[in-house]
Amino acid sequence: MSEKEVFHFTVGQLVELLKTLPQELPVLTSGYEGGFENFYPLSIIRVRHEPENPYYDGEFQVAEDGDEETFDAVVIRRVVRDE
Repeated sequence: MSEKEVFHFTVGQLVELLKTLPQELPVLTSGYEGGFENFYPLSIIRVRHEPENPYYDGEFQVAEDGDEETFDAVVIRRVVRDE
């Protein structure tokens, strides 16, 4: 599978897309089960691709020592609110 099929955006593509939008709009991410949330500051995390994972576990996981074929990715994590 090529990178183009795996990843929807690179940082450069996302920046260019965001430049075309009204700059005063808020940015949100999907919530846990539904709705939307704010997100934490962006972070770069070492991950591995696991396309066989069920949808609720995510296609990408945090890499562990000894994992093969890992790479860095910019991650937008949703804010987790304790209620």
